[in-house]
Amino acid sequence: MIEIAPSILAADLADLAGALAIAEAGGADLVHVDVMDGHFVPNLTIGPPVVAALARRTRLPLDVHLMVEAPERLLDAYLAAGAARLTVHQETAVHLDRLLAAIRAGGARAGVAINPATPVETLVDVLHACDFVLLMSVNPGFAGQAFLPHVLDKARRLATLVAERRVPVTLALDGGVSAANAAAIARTGVTTLIAGSSVYGAPDPAAAIGALRRAAEEKQR
Repeated sequence: MIEIAPSILAADLADLAGALAIAEAGGADLVHVDVMDGHFVPNLTIGPPVVAALARRTRLPLDVHLMVEAPERLLDAYLAAGAARLTVHQETAVHLDRLLAAIRAGGARAGVAINPATPVETLVDVLHACDFVLLMSVNPGFAGQAFLPHVLDKARRLATLVAERRVPVTLALDGGVSAANAAAIARTGVTTLIAGSSVYGAPDPAAAIGALRRAAEEKQR
């Protein structure tokens, strides 16, 4: 089943309640929340108080992506704020299996993200501890970047690894996602499509969510 997760980093940051309403009106499955610390990535975004405020204003699960150094210092705060899914980066986690266990113990689904240059094979020994893997198809830090096509091959390789190990891990992809490439992404085995600019930059953002879903589901026909 395809899931669509609008990324509110690309929305009007002065009207996040409106961004949530758009996601709900468009039939989104999740709301993606990018957390950046200005160290691991060159940008600063959303802290736990804002995530808590978002959780109070929507029925949609919050998919919180920690693009931060030392994520272990922030897990409890974002879990308490209402993250339903919490993702940490393989590149920043010294004890990745421990972090994933802590996320699950905190009541959220646990995910690992990897940057475009990080091989999917680095995740072989933690797939059993993940609920999902997030493949970055841009170098993280800013919304509106162009999609990196080589990540499609990474997604196919990762889907093969997951199938071989028979683990219940789903695949998500974030960066440059649009209706133009959604079918190609979905054909790799990715089931969660995270889209920012192609949704919130569209003339009708709610309709853009539906168009993205239809395009992704095209792979089934």
